[in-house]
Formats: sequence, structure tokens, C-alpha cells
Amino acid sequence: MLGHMTGQPAIEQGGLNFEDKLRNYARLAVRVGLGVREGQRVLVQAPVDTAVLARLIVREAYAAGAGFVDVRWDDDDVQLARFSLAPDGSFEQFSRWRVDAEIETAEAGGAVIAIRATNPGLLASVDSARVTAHQRVVAAYRRPYTAYVMTNRLNWNLISAPVPGWAELMFPGVSGEEATQKQWDAIFAATRADQPDPIAAWEEHLANLKRRRDVLTEKQYHALHFRGGETDLTVGLASGHVWGGGAADTPAGITFTANIPTEEVWTAPHRERVDGVVVSSKPLSYNGVLIDGIRIRFEGGRVVEATAQQGQDTLRQMIDTDEGSHRLGEVALVPHSSPISRSGLLFFNTLYDENAASHIAIGSAYRGNVAGGVDMTVEEFQARGGNDSLTHVDWMIGSGEMDVDGVTKGGGREAVMRGGEFVI
Repeated sequence: MLGHMTGQPAIEQGGLNFEDKLRNYARLAVRVGLGVREGQRVLVQAPVDTAVLARLIVREAYAAGAGFVDVRWDDDDVQLARFSLAPDGSFEQFSRWRVDAEIETAEAGGAVIAIRATNPGLLASVDSARVTAHQRVVAAYRRPYTAYVMTNRLNWNLISAPVPGWAELMFPGVSGEEATQKQWDAIFAATRADQPDPIAAWEEHLANLKRRRDVLTEKQYHALHFRGGETDLTVGLASGHVWGGGAADTPAGITFTANIPTEEVWTAPHRERVDGVVVSSKPLSYNGVLIDGIRIRFEGGRVVEATAQQGQDTLRQMIDTDEGSHRLGEVALVPHSSPISRSGLLFFNTLYDENAASHIAIGSAYRGNVAGGVDMTVEEFQARGGNDSLTHVDWMIGSGEMDVDGVTKGGGREAVMRGGEFVI
């Protein structure tokens, strides 16, 4: 459980103890992640098991100048009880005020930070159709807020923290307390919160990501070809695509970093020009269910075959969310030598695992990944190749075997990655 300090050494390597690192982490989330502006309203979304971190974030937000900070609490056990025990036919009911808090904050020009943490196998034993029914109705109601996120019209951030069940999955064979301590160490290392000046370290890291995304945007490849293991996939890129990576800016000029950690650069695929077979390189934790061994075949941009060694029903229900969820909304490149990959740890959490491997996302594309996309209608965005959907789910395909070529409009090829590393 977050905040259970027993067994933490008073002073650790580098002179930082656990409390120092936790404060660094909260400060990073607010200063680098959200970029809170003076007088801004802030909504914190947090599992009850992460209360100690959430309270630190509230204090850091006020210290950064926030005018009002509120917290919306979540709880894994309450979720499990509902999907296990509630009667059939009740799963399209939900408390609209939970989503309204997000929409209201966005409409007020505020910022939203979510501590995204759950037991990856929480809902493995429940009927996945129940979860899917609930997710669809919530996603539809939440669409106005999702539009703010997908267009960067508010500053937002995702981080994570240990919760019961997750640490034990990452570090089996040790006590729950030891597993939690090991997971905290892994999180602090992945987010650079264990460094004496983590904000300076992030400024350097974000500058490196910006250089990489600028080079790729200038190239304007017609497509990317992924080849490695069982994967042989060509991903066409949207017309006038723009690569993202690291920090972004809202229309009001607020600089924020949506994910901490982040090691990726990403852009928008062309919704009608994805062809071939792709196989996952890491499990995907989706709505409390682990999906592993994903194999998907695309033709003309659309999923025509999808299987998984574990969680296949959940995978297919995710793809069947709407028409847009049969297509790609993101393609991202991550070096195999990224800090999270080098750790050798599988987090069973997309926020971390996607930053250990190149990945793709089923569903909606970010409007900022197409030049002028923020101001386009859905029809205009799709005409440029952008995809629209109620969902956006990243899953990992990269490895030390993966080669990636940039394909030019004339059919020429340039090496972008070899053996999972950038060569461009």
C-alpha cells in the first residue's frame, strides 16, 4: 500500500530517502507533467490506495499556484464487487457526476492529473461482456472530455503508483511489503524521481525527444514498415502528419507532458493504409484483464483477423467498440535501450510497458498529429487519414529484433530502426 514506509532505509544511494523521492515524484507530476498555471483549477483522479501520493500532489499543485484542487477517488475493490455481484442488465448505469467533474474542469480551463493504477488481473474472473457494456456507455458520455484530451486543449497528465495485487504480480515470490518497495524503486527509476535534480534531468530528456520528433516530421514518410519476429506490417502515415514526443502546448500556451514516464515519439497512421500481420511483444492490461499473445491482421487499414493466447474475448470486444476501433490511431517508436526496457521488468501497465517498446494503438488518433487537425471536422480529419473512435488502446509490438524502414512516396526506403534502435 502506498505510504507504508516500514523497511525503507533512512538514506539511500545518492543521499535521497524514500520521502525525498516521493516528493520529487509529486513535484515532477505537477511541474513537468501538468505545468500548472497561476490560478488554474486542478482535478486529481486517484485510487484510494494512493492517497499519500495524491495528497502530496494536491499540496504541490497549490504551491505551483493552483486556485482550486479537487480529488475524485476510485477503488479497485468497489469495481470488482460491482462487476462480480451486480445483476445482469445494470452495467449501462453509471454516476455521471464522475465524468462531469472532468468535463467541468476542462471547460473551466483547468488541468487534470490521473494516478492510473489498478491490479492488472482485477477483473479476470468476471464476464468481460459486463465490463464492455459499461465501458461503451461511459466512453460515449465522456466523449466531450476525450475531445479536449485528443486535441491538447487542456493540460493533462498520467502517472502511476503501487496498489495491492499489482506489485505482487510484478515481483512474485516475495512478501507484499517487499514487492511494493521494489515497485516503488522501479517507478522512481523510470520517472527519474530518484535523481538529485529530476526536473533538470527531464528538461534534457524532453529536449532530446523534441529533436527526434522534429527529424521524423521533416522526413514526411509515406509509410513505416515494421519487420521482426512474426510481425510484417506496413503502416501508412496520415497526410501532413506531425510527430509528437515529450512535452506539448495547449492553445493557451501551457506546456505539459502528458505521460510520466515517456520515451516515445508517435504520429497518426493513415486509417485506410495499414496492411500485414502484427504480433504483440508484451501483454496488455485492459480493463482489469490481461491480454497476451495478440496477433492481428490488417487489410486496407481495417482489422480482418484478431486472436490472442489469453484474453481473446476481451480483445475482440475492444475491437468491436465501434468502426474506428477496427483501425489504428497511433504508431509510436521507442528504442529497445530505453530505461524501462533496460530494467528488464514487465510492469503489466501500459503507461510503463509502452515506453519499453515501439507500439501501436487501436482507435482514435490525436488531432495534433495531423497539421491543422485540431480545427478540422471529423470528416476533414478522416479525409487526411486520421481516425476517430470512442477508444484508444496502446499495445506493444517492438523488441530487440524489430527493424523499421521509412517508405517514401516514391517507394524508396530508409532505415529508421535496426534491432530496435534508432539509426536515423
